[in-house]
Amino acid sequence: MLDVKDLSFFEEKNSFDFKSFLIKIISYWKWFVLSLIITFTIAHQVNIRKQKIYGIDTTIAVKEENNQLFTSNTSLVFNWGGTSDKVQGIATSLKSRSHNEAVVDTLNFFIDYFVKTDYYFKDVYGQVPFVITPNKNEYQLYEAFIKVKLIDESTYLLSIPFESSSVNIIRYSDNSILPLNVKSGPFNKKYKIGQIVALPFLNWKLELDPNVDLKVGEEVLIRFNSFDQTVARLKGLNVQIDEKATSILRLSMEGTNKKRLVDYLNTTVKVLIDKQLYNKNLFAKNTISFIDKTLGEMEDKLNDSGNELKNFSKNNNVLDITDKGSAFRGKLLELDIKKDEIERKIVYLNSLTEYLKKSVDYSKLPAPTIVGIEENNIVQNVAKIIELSVKRSEIIRTIKTPIFYEEIDNQIKSLKNVLLENSNSLKNALQYDIIKVNSKIKELESQINVLPEKELEYLNISRKYDLSDNVYNTFLQKRMEASIIKAANLSDIQFLDPAKDIGGGLIGPRTGVNYITAFFIGLFIPLIFIFILFFVKNSIHSIEDIAHVTQIPIIGIVGLKHNESNLSVFERPKSALSESFRAIRSSLQFLYKKQSLEGAKTLMLTSSISGEGKTFCSINIATVFALSEKKTIILGLDLRKPKIFDDFNVENNIGVVNYLIGQNQLHEVIQKTHIPYLDVITSGPIPPNPSELILGETMNDLINSLKDKYDYIILDTPPVGLVSDALELAQYSDVILYVVKQNFTKKEMLTLLNNRTKRGELNNISIIFNGYEDKAKYGTGYGYGYGYSYGYGYSYGYSNGYHEEDEPTGFFAKIKHKLFKKRQ
Repeated sequence: MLDVKDLSFFEEKNSFDFKSFLIKIISYWKWFVLSLIITFTIAHQVNIRKQKIYGIDTTIAVKEENNQLFTSNTSLVFNWGGTSDKVQGIATSLKSRSHNEAVVDTLNFFIDYFVKTDYYFKDVYGQVPFVITPNKNEYQLYEAFIKVKLIDESTYLLSIPFESSSVNIIRYSDNSILPLNVKSGPFNKKYKIGQIVALPFLNWKLELDPNVDLKVGEEVLIRFNSFDQTVARLKGLNVQIDEKATSILRLSMEGTNKKRLVDYLNTTVKVLIDKQLYNKNLFAKNTISFIDKTLGEMEDKLNDSGNELKNFSKNNNVLDITDKGSAFRGKLLELDIKKDEIERKIVYLNSLTEYLKKSVDYSKLPAPTIVGIEENNIVQNVAKIIELSVKRSEIIRTIKTPIFYEEIDNQIKSLKNVLLENSNSLKNALQYDIIKVNSKIKELESQINVLPEKELEYLNISRKYDLSDNVYNTFLQKRMEASIIKAANLSDIQFLDPAKDIGGGLIGPRTGVNYITAFFIGLFIPLIFIFILFFVKNSIHSIEDIAHVTQIPIIGIVGLKHNESNLSVFERPKSALSESFRAIRSSLQFLYKKQSLEGAKTLMLTSSISGEGKTFCSINIATVFALSEKKTIILGLDLRKPKIFDDFNVENNIGVVNYLIGQNQLHEVIQKTHIPYLDVITSGPIPPNPSELILGETMNDLINSLKDKYDYIILDTPPVGLVSDALELAQYSDVILYVVKQNFTKKEMLTLLNNRTKRGELNNISIIFNGYEDKAKYGTGYGYGYGYSYGYGYSYGYSNGYHEEDEPTGFFAKIKHKLFKKRQ
C-alpha cells in the first residue's frame, strides 16, 4: 500500500538548482574549449572562402527645369508636367528592363573578367590591363572560360580548352544562341593587341587599358554570359527616395567589384539623363518639324507672289501708278494677317481632332502655340497627352502585361475627350471671328474697287506678297525661338554625388559577426547538451544536491581512487584519500559514543544500486579500524553478487552462506587477510534464497558470535534500492552508512531513502559522498574531492607534510601543482 510519505518524491520537483547546474557547466570546460575551436575554425574557413562584398552609391536630384526663355514675350511654351509623380516614375524607370538593357549594352557587362584564386573566381573588371570590344553582330563562345595571357606589350595568347566537340555560341545583336561543332582539345593562338579576332566561335578586338598598369604573364579568364540573365541580375538596383526631400534619389548597389559598381551606377544615371532629355526635347522637335514644313509652304507662296510682283513691274511703269490704294494697303494687310492666323488655328484644330480620333501615339503632336493658340487648357492638355504617350511607350517596351499601363490609357482617354471638347469650342469661336474679319475685308474691297484697273491689280499683288512675307518672317522667328529653347533645355535629372571609389565600402563578409556568432554557437551547443544531460541524468553532482534532497547528514566525502585495487588506505596510508576514511572513522566513534555503546560495534554499508562504491568504502573503513589495532571483520552479505574476496586474494568457496545453512562452523568461514587485525567472511556460493537465509535465527547467532571476537563488525550489504536484504540486516547495525556516488546516484533514490527513514525502516543513518571530484575548481580528476574530508582535503601548501601527494591528472592541475612546488 502506498504511504502518504511516499508522495515526498514529488517535493520540490520543479525547483531548479542553479548552483549545481553552474558547477556542472564549469566541470565540462573541455567541451566548451573543443566546441569553440571547432566553431572558430568553421568561421575562419567561411571568411577566407567568401569574396568581399562592397557597397557603392550615388545621389541624384529630380527637378523641373524652367527655361529662362519662357517669358511672357515668348510665343512658344515647351515645359509641362511637374514633379508630383516624376520622382516615382524615374525610380521605376531605373529598375525597368529596357533601361538596364541599354546600360548593359553600353558597358558590355555581359562579359566577365576573372582571375582564379585558391577558393573562388575573383571579378577583376577594371583591374586588368586590357578591355574586350566584342563584335555584337557576330557570334561569341557562350558561357565558357577563355584564357587570355599577355606575352608582351603587343602580343597576347588566346587559349580555349574545348572539352567536347560541340559548344554554344551567342550573338548579342539578337541574343540568338546556336550550337557549333569544334575540334575537341586545347585551342591556342597568338594575336596582336588591337588585331580583330574573327573566328567561328569568337569575334572581338582586345585593346590595352591606359588606366591600368601592364601586367605581363597574368592569366585572365574571359566569359560571355547571357544578356537577359545579366540584365535580370543587375536590374536589382536599390533605389531609395529621400523621406525629407522627395526630389532626391539615392541609388546603391552591392557586389564584389567596386569598379564595376561605380561604372554601372554612373552609366545608369547618364543613360537616364540622355533619355529624359530626349523625351523633354521631343515637344520642341515636333514643333520645329511643323514650323519647317510651314516655312517651306510659305516660302513657295512668297516666291510666287514675288515673281508676280516682279513681272508686273516689268510690264508696267510702277512710277506712273498713283498711290491712291496705299491708304487701304495697311488695313487690308492687318485683316489678311488676322484671317490667316484664324485659318491656321482652325486647320490646327481640325488636324488635332483628326489625330486624336485616328492615332494611338500622340508623342508627335506640335505645340498649339505655333499657330497662336494660347488657351491654357489646350496648351497644357496637349503637353500632358504627349508626356503620357511617351511614358506609355516606355512602359509597354518593358512590361507586356496590360494591367500595368491601363491606368495611363485611362488618363490619355480622359485627356483626349477633354481636348476634343476644348478644340470644338475654340473652333466655333474662331468661325465667328473669321466671319467678322471677312466682313471687314469685303467692306474695304468694295471701297477699293473704284480705283483704276492698274492700281487695283498692283494693290492685290502687293497684298499677297506682304501677307506671305509677314507670315514667313513670323514663322522664321518662331523657329529660331524653338531652336534656342531646344538647345537650352536641361535634363530634370542632375548628379548630386556621382558614384566614386574613395576606399572603404566593405559591407561583407562580416568577419567580426561570423566570429561573434561562432563564439555564441560554440558556447550554446555544449550548454544545451549539458542542460539536457543535467535533467536527463538527474544525478547527484555536489554536496548541495544532497542537502537539497535530504536532511540525512553527510559523515564524510571520499574522492576518486587512483590505484587498481580497493585497498587504498592500506597501500597508501598517507594519501589524502586515506585521511578521508580516517575522518569517517573519527565521526563513527563520535556516533558510537553518542549511543553509549560498549563492546563490539556494528556498521552496515549499503547504497541505492550497484556500482556506487559500497564495497570500496566497506574495505577501507575496515582497514582504518584495523590499522588502529582494533580487531575488525568484514561480512560479505551481498549474497547475490559477491565480490569482496577479490581484493584480499582469498577464496570464495565457503562463507556466510555455508555458515547460515549449517554446513560449516564459524571458525571455518573466517579468513585471515594480509592486513593485521582485519579478517573477512566472504559470502560464499550464491544461494537460491538469500533473503530467507538472512531472516533466519542463524544470522542473529552469527552477529552475536562475532561480537565476542571483534571490536568492529562491518556489514557489506546489497543495495537497498534493489533488494530488501539490507532492510532486514539494519536491525543488527548500530550505524548505517549510505553510499552516494557523484554523477551516478539519482536524486530520486535519496527521496526514497527519506521515505524509509521516515517510516523507521533505517535508523542512525549517515551518508558517504563517494567518488567526488571538484572539476569546477581544479580541473578533471583533481581537487576538492581528491581526499576532502572535514579539513583534510588536498590543498596546496597547507597539506604539505601531512600526507602523500597524489600526482594530479588534469592538465591545468599539473601546472598549478608544479607552480606551488616551486614556491615551497
